[in-house]
This record gives sequence, structure tokens and C-alpha cells, in this order.
Amino acid sequence: MKISLAKITPVFTMVLFTTIVLAQSAQDETAIRNIIQEEITTWNKGDAEAYSKHFALNGTFTNILGMFFTGREMFQQRHQEIFNGVFRGTTLQQDIVSLKYVSQDVAVVETLTWVSGFSKAGPAPGTHTDAKGRLRTRLLQVLVRAGDDWKIEVYHNVDVKPGVTVPEPK
Repeated sequence: MKISLAKITPVFTMVLFTTIVLAQSAQDETAIRNIIQEEITTWNKGDAEAYSKHFALNGTFTNILGMFFTGREMFQQRHQEIFNGVFRGTTLQQDIVSLKYVSQDVAVVETLTWVSGFSKAGPAPGTHTDAKGRLRTRLLQVLVRAGDDWKIEVYHNVDVKPGVTVPEPK
């Protein structure tokens, strides 16, 4: 039985392409999950500079109070302020709810977050804690590939209101 090269080439190309895309996606997912883990670690250290490491130079963010800011410098500054203030000594936990690629170079990550360990003053005015004293939020981040790295272009955080049911941390 003779198999022509013309018949094998498309199959070989498809297998090679699929293998490369799957390997790339696994590497990308690992890189993105590592960014989320770094957010947790650096928040828990109260290190605004390290927390801002993956934020894009001109990224935008909306905090839990609905305030809107632009730029890594402002992102870092605002986090330094909260780490020195109401979020001083708090502990962050995040669970990834959804990680979707809208293109090879753009990923959307939604996490459920829990912040605990507030002083007696509690969290920021206008926010709510659950029965266990945790501030719970849904954090949506849009990450864009920048060379070999991923950068957070959009960071949108909203607190979960009383009466809204969300799962417990894993």
C-alpha cells in the first residue's frame, strides 16, 4: 500500500499545530495561575510593589468602592495606601472561578476572593463582611501577553453584597 505525501502532510501539519497550541496553552495557564498565586503571596506580605509587578504600565483598575484608576504607578500607590491602612495585616485568598482565552494573547480570569484579619475598625466604609468577618469579592482581570510575560491590563474588583451566596474557599 502506497501513501502519498500529499495525504500525510495535512494530517501531520494538523497534529503538529494541535501539539504546539496545547503545549502553549498549558504554559500560558501555568504562567497565569502563577500570577494569581503571586498576588496572594505579595498581598499577604503587604508588599504593594511586588503586588503590582504584573500590572501593565497603562492598565486600568476599578476598586471595590467603584473608584477608577489608570497606570501601574497609581495601582501600586493605591495598594500601598490600603496595605498601610484598612488592609494592614490582612490575609487574601483567591480561587479561580474561570480562566478563558479570548485570543492567543488575551485571557480573562475571574476569581472569588476572601480577605480576612481586619482590625477592629473593619474593612473600608461602604463594604460588607460575611458572618466570619471576611470581605468577599469577585475580581475580574484581563491579562495580555507582552512578549514572554502576561500583564494585567484590566483589574475590576467588586464586593459581594449581603445575601448573595458564594461558595466557601477550596
